[in-house]
Amino acid sequence: MERRRAGVLLHPSSLPGKAYCGDLGAEARRFIDLAAQAGLQIWQVLPLGPTHSDGCPYQLISVHAGNPDLIDLQWLVAQNWLTQEDADAGQSSPEAKRAALDKAARAFFAATADTAMTAAYAQFLQQADYWLEDYVRFQAFRDHHGREPWTRWPEALRRCEAGACDAIARQLADQLAALRFRQFIFHRQWHELRHYAKQRGILLFGDMPIYVHLESADVWAHQPLFNLDETGQPITVTGVPPDYFSAEGQLWGNPQYDWERMESTGFEWWLQRFASAARQFDIVRIDHFRALEAFWEIAADATSAREGRWVAAPGRALLHAVREHNPDLCLVAENLGIISAEVEALRHDFELPGMLILQFAFDGSPDNPYLPHRHSMGDIVYTGTHDNDTTLGWFEKLDEGVKENVYRSLNNPAESMPWMLIHQAMDSVANTAIVPWQDFLGLDGRHRMNTPGTREGNWQWRFSWQQVPPETAGRIHALLTSCNRVATDEFRSTEDAGRGTG
Repeated sequence: MERRRAGVLLHPSSLPGKAYCGDLGAEARRFIDLAAQAGLQIWQVLPLGPTHSDGCPYQLISVHAGNPDLIDLQWLVAQNWLTQEDADAGQSSPEAKRAALDKAARAFFAATADTAMTAAYAQFLQQADYWLEDYVRFQAFRDHHGREPWTRWPEALRRCEAGACDAIARQLADQLAALRFRQFIFHRQWHELRHYAKQRGILLFGDMPIYVHLESADVWAHQPLFNLDETGQPITVTGVPPDYFSAEGQLWGNPQYDWERMESTGFEWWLQRFASAARQFDIVRIDHFRALEAFWEIAADATSAREGRWVAAPGRALLHAVREHNPDLCLVAENLGIISAEVEALRHDFELPGMLILQFAFDGSPDNPYLPHRHSMGDIVYTGTHDNDTTLGWFEKLDEGVKENVYRSLNNPAESMPWMLIHQAMDSVANTAIVPWQDFLGLDGRHRMNTPGTREGNWQWRFSWQQVPPETAGRIHALLTSCNRVATDEFRSTEDAGRGTG
């Protein structure tokens, strides 16, 4: 983060293609090629874990597992584990993809040759032993009980008692094997994609949700680490008080951690999370970083996020442990919302970059920390994030007075929105500038990824290559060059950039 770089924010699910969801295949490589041709050096994504039916990547079934929706079925065809016909059929829905993955698993396990892939599978099982069995059992047990919440399972299973879990696992051996195979394939494909990106000078920037969903393998398998009653129900839950994202605050409903218990274990559960993140990413953003200093605690029976209180958290001790075990992992703090001096002190003490959102800069206050002249080299500047409207959508909704304030502050009449704000981000003194892909494409608010505080219509956006003007890479590259954000030949050759993979 000490060199001037620029990046793009796009979740893999938003990649184009024939399937119901973007994946880690040819389109992902084509996007990397285009980013490299444009001079971008960072690809930021949202959390990659398996989601619930709403598709929200911040409410995951596992903090370690990968989302099977992102698996590239063509890769399985190339391994001769799946026919082209089965791969095509698997593109239509999540259920069809899982059926195709199960066919591929049967083909993989039927092979008896001692190949490099079987050795890689054995190595994966060894590396993932601290989380994989909990995850596959949780998923198989959920299916076995008709997707009932784990808090309604028979008591021995609900309590995750070893004897009861082992007995059911023996009955579900084939399903457990198929679930392990899916995770092997996801992590294999992600590893190959990361290698592809690295060859083209692209760093992968991931996101770590601060909290986990009650209906997750993590809570079920580690119940003593959460503030739950004897039946597994949360006593207190998560959220945030009112802020500029939501006038009523946000009642997320995740179970709160038992921080005292976590600290007594040396933060083992957290260290495992960061170990998983280090295997996937070059840079990791800690979502809702402020909860490591103090978190908003809400009674489980509360009806509004307003009914909470701030409670201190042992974030300093945790970050010391993380740094000791992962000294080379680059961390970023999401410091948006209600941020106290104590939160900023914690961030600065560990030299973590924060986030500067240009869409927040134009309220007319000269002390607004997001104003361009108040930026610092060590932070990351964004036009907006996945939680913001697109820059064009944001600007179109402003009243004329605020629009005039934007024009006066940016003083760049040669550009129109969103490129006016993109130019300001790239021109910032902040060493790192990241722009959502929607902004590079000049898309309006119909292409927003998420609206905080709402439950419908989120996490579904995808782009098409028809929306990418031919001059896009050249225009980005010219801007990055003028703002000294393009890598030299010492760091990357772009000779083959932009050619795509088919």
